[in-house]
Amino acid sequence: MTRKSRTNPTLIFTVWFLLCIIWGTTWIFIKLGLNDLPPAGFAAVRFTVACSILWLILGFKKIGFPGSWKTRALVVLTGALQFSFNYGLLFWGEKYISSGMAAVLQSTIPIFGMILAKIFVGETINGLKVTSVLLGVLGITLIFWEQLHLSGTMALLGSLAVVVGAFGAALASVLVKAKMKAVEPANLVFWQMLIGHLPLWLISFASEGSPTNFRWTPNALICVLYLAVMGSVIAFWLYYWLLRKIEVTKAMTIALVTPVIAIFIGSFFGEKITVQAILGSSMVLLSVSLITFRPALSARKVEAR
Repeated sequence: MTRKSRTNPTLIFTVWFLLCIIWGTTWIFIKLGLNDLPPAGFAAVRFTVACSILWLILGFKKIGFPGSWKTRALVVLTGALQFSFNYGLLFWGEKYISSGMAAVLQSTIPIFGMILAKIFVGETINGLKVTSVLLGVLGITLIFWEQLHLSGTMALLGSLAVVVGAFGAALASVLVKAKMKAVEPANLVFWQMLIGHLPLWLISFASEGSPTNFRWTPNALICVLYLAVMGSVIAFWLYYWLLRKIEVTKAMTIALVTPVIAIFIGSFFGEKITVQAILGSSMVLLSVSLITFRPALSARKVEAR
């Protein structure tokens, strides 16, 4: 009998940690890029550059559009949810709420993911998972407590938009886990991104004008390239690989860690780290440890008996 091959847990953790670092650093590049570029156009250019890189990779590997019509429909749906729905609502919502409020509302992704994974994948929901995810969201809330204020109806609608976008991102990941394991990650990322980012161009042209009129400074170019290569091509490629190896809820804990990394990176650019932020970050790290690492340690103890 041949033993079923298992992915090295160290490799899985390395990819998970690398994704936390990459997506944690994208926040500062987005902030710096917005000094020169309008939000929708910035996001659209980022994904167009990423699609161009992926198109070259797929052409070299001679990989075409995913096979069956059912799979293609799922690619369109998940691409729209991940890139049009999520990013579109996030950018629109941040016009009316602070970035801290957006970070807190985006941290609901693991909550939605936990529930949806139970429905579509059959993953268990237990007390440890629920407690860990809620502790993580509470930690993010504490970090950005001073930014948690709403003023007027549009701020309320902006908050609702970010939450709905977070739901869309969670649903896209769960559907990929449940229905699209056979699709090569690079191919999936390319078609999702290509289809999903087109509405961002429509929004940009309608509200921000032609990209030829944007302020294409060296800062803008560096930010676009970093976000396209690291934050889009490499990050989503690795994320979809990771989704095949671990539970959806564990993969989505990345959404809790990235704001923590972002605030510490921001300190190198003059942003102040408060005691409150340190306490909130500790809560997030405890949350992630409980949901991600404690089950693995328990499994090793059982195997050792």
